[in-house]
Amino acid sequence: MSEPTRLFDCIAYQLEKFPKVDMMAAKDKGQWRKYSTKEVGDLVNRLTAGLLEIGVSGNDMTTEHRDKIAIISGNRPEWLVTDMAVQQSGAILVPIYPTTNPNEIEFIFNDASVKYVFVNNEELLNRIRSIQKNIPSLKDIYTFNEIPGARHWSELLDSASEVSIRQVEISRQNIKAEDLATIIYTSGTTGVPKGVMLSHKNILSDIFFSKESFPFDDQPEFKALSFLPLNHIFEKTVSYIYFYSAIGIYFAESLDTIGANLQEVKPQIFTAVPRLLEKLFERMMSQGAKLKGIKRSIFFWAIELGKKYDNRKSGGFFYNMQLSLANKIVFNQFRNALGNNIKYIVVGGAACQERLLRIFNAARLPLFEGYGPTENSPVIAVNRRSPGGQKFGTVGPVINGIQVKLAEDGEICVRGDTVMVGYFKRPDLTAETVIDGWLHTGDIGVFEDGIFLRITDRKKELFKTSGGKYVAPAAIENKLKESRFIEQIIVVGSERKFVGALIVPSFSNLKEWCKQNNIPFTTNEEIIRDPQVIAFYKQLVENYNQNFNHVEQIKKFELLPLEWSIDTGEMTPKLSLKRKVIMEKFNNSIERIYS
Repeated sequence: MSEPTRLFDCIAYQLEKFPKVDMMAAKDKGQWRKYSTKEVGDLVNRLTAGLLEIGVSGNDMTTEHRDKIAIISGNRPEWLVTDMAVQQSGAILVPIYPTTNPNEIEFIFNDASVKYVFVNNEELLNRIRSIQKNIPSLKDIYTFNEIPGARHWSELLDSASEVSIRQVEISRQNIKAEDLATIIYTSGTTGVPKGVMLSHKNILSDIFFSKESFPFDDQPEFKALSFLPLNHIFEKTVSYIYFYSAIGIYFAESLDTIGANLQEVKPQIFTAVPRLLEKLFERMMSQGAKLKGIKRSIFFWAIELGKKYDNRKSGGFFYNMQLSLANKIVFNQFRNALGNNIKYIVVGGAACQERLLRIFNAARLPLFEGYGPTENSPVIAVNRRSPGGQKFGTVGPVINGIQVKLAEDGEICVRGDTVMVGYFKRPDLTAETVIDGWLHTGDIGVFEDGIFLRITDRKKELFKTSGGKYVAPAAIENKLKESRFIEQIIVVGSERKFVGALIVPSFSNLKEWCKQNNIPFTTNEEIIRDPQVIAFYKQLVENYNQNFNHVEQIKKFELLPLEWSIDTGEMTPKLSLKRKVIMEKFNNSIERIYS
């Protein structure tokens, strides 16, 4: 076939180069159900025909007038089948996180004039039905699960006639590289969502630039486990990298079953956000803390060795010998927990702790950090698998094919085919963000050794103390999260006389510490008021303060009893802190810090 120019070309590309029996796979009645390349192609064409039958259109229309189709679902083969079918029909996909609240869904549906929506289950169906009367554009709802009284997506598959099947090829031919493939509404941490318009050319350019740079070799025998939400551009782009690299995609049943699914699938690769890796590591550390005697000592000896690991220079004969031993008796358990077949893990979406990068790589679990915003489709930089292509604490070299420059204030700016078309119906915001072809990311960075990009903070998250000194909270937070006794933290102090912090303890590890120190543990609320616990955290914070300048050091903090989450509103669906929400919700705690 000719060079692919649209995302859905991956099917013909894969059929020609490496037809697979497991282009995708998912659990069905307890067994892994595989979808071959040919079967996926047939499903996509039948669904496209079904969409054309009900009047979905978009070819040769302006973005405003092309039909918009939403999808709100967990990861499953139907998600990507629907994505490609919508593309082929000429409509535009609007993906939404399953955890999105009804008010935000209503805003997005009305902003985009969504015509049809595909949902996963009955809970999401009811959520849409509860606001349907407020969305004049919405014609119908289709479900992936069979639900009484609801329209199942198979109705569209079965309605495909010979005429509409023939129309599919005509529709496909009319789709150009410059046409929009999707509008992704960024949840952000403040304000109403913004629709990021991405074309086939945007995303496909990022796919092939990333595939070449990392590199993702063609690996027909490889399997990937997918569990990050597909409506996030990171996992969506990576999924198409898998398609174009012959890597089979196996969808985890849920976030709760990742451990079991890793054992079953034994994948060579998966992607993650730092928070998920932190939780995985915390569980491993919690298990280690329960060991007794010599076993406990050996476990923490291995962890300390891992913290010192440097892939850019040898630790010497004695260190390497010890690390080899640690891999045989401790880190082998880490590898077994992930299926014992991992060739590489790619992490993005937020800053990854350098400690995790060192320990995972020391444990022969190659962990590579990358970076990029939705507005760039998304990858800007990624650490490389090639020798010398990785540096811990950085997001790696800029990928081939795009340009990056740092503004006078250190803001990272990028130019290339990967940069978004713009924000939907917001030319004002587009003009503020893309200036002379350069996307202004809002992230602050520096280059190390001339090629490795290090993210130092978010431009809008920098704050100034009342003394006029600038503080970058993310660097401080990331350092303190290295402690196994700190689950979550937010640094505060804008226009205040000193830096403070709200800290959510890791209660599982704190409970173990209390047991060892003969401190009764009743409830989270009571234990965080215990003088010995407060003194313990004060010393812990003091130890980490030594890593920072005086103005950046945390002078006072408050412990909180409950973990922040998506459900309680303090975190975005990609597990980033909603700073404004947290600061408003816990204003009383912040005021006590400064009283």
